[in-house]
Amino acid sequence: MDRFFFVLAFLVYGVSFGGFFVHMITLKKPVKRAALWVLFCGFILHGLSIGARWYESGHPPVVNFHETLSFVAFFMTGLYLALEQKYRLKTIGTFVTPIILLIMAAAAVQPQRVVPLPPALQSIWLPIHATICLISYAVFALSFCISVMFLIQERQIKKKHLGGLFKRLPSLDALDVMNERCLKVGFPLLTIGIVTGSIWAEEAWGRYWGWDPKETWSLITWLWYAAILHQRLTVGWRGRRAAIMTIIGFLTLIFTFIGVNFLLSGEHSYVSRF
Repeated sequence: MDRFFFVLAFLVYGVSFGGFFVHMITLKKPVKRAALWVLFCGFILHGLSIGARWYESGHPPVVNFHETLSFVAFFMTGLYLALEQKYRLKTIGTFVTPIILLIMAAAAVQPQRVVPLPPALQSIWLPIHATICLISYAVFALSFCISVMFLIQERQIKKKHLGGLFKRLPSLDALDVMNERCLKVGFPLLTIGIVTGSIWAEEAWGRYWGWDPKETWSLITWLWYAAILHQRLTVGWRGRRAAIMTIIGFLTLIFTFIGVNFLLSGEHSYVSRF
């Protein structure tokens, strides 16, 4: 049943992207409203998929790549819908929904069998640590989209080529403010995720920190985002520099989340074996 709802959500997200794309061309508000409602329907179907898998497996579905990628796409959709409800930024859906579809496609090609939890994962810290980390990933994915939009908008302004896309993208100030707010939300979540993971590691392996490749790259990612936030709040970084650093931070996050499990062996490699 979870796969049925997953496929339905995937297809509905695709329809929503089509609606956002048409809205970017036509700028017709009813089209955008329809795309948002379709995306909301996809979000509900996606939630049913996760709920059905949780019921079937008997544990939070945040163990293998299929489940974690699906969770990130789910949270990213929910966060975007909340963001849209509050700020109503134009055209952002055209940039966010392709990322959601890409994450869903990556989840779809991963092994989807439900397997029993290994002893190290049988802990109350599994849903706490994993959920907090995955929400922070979704927030940083949103900040990545906003940073890309910022660079596109800035390029048009610098070239003095104020074409149709310029009118369809939010202002540089609005994008910069949104980027900073995403960092202010995502960074504390990532911090709590690392701390809870450390507590869980002590319970599972008898040490808080072991310089496992996953832990090392998590620390690198945390330091990168800490540096961006520090420079924003104390030095006053704004605009292009902050956007580029945010994009690099997200690429580092992707390597920590996915690359480490495939390329570097360690105690967290169980994720790529399921």
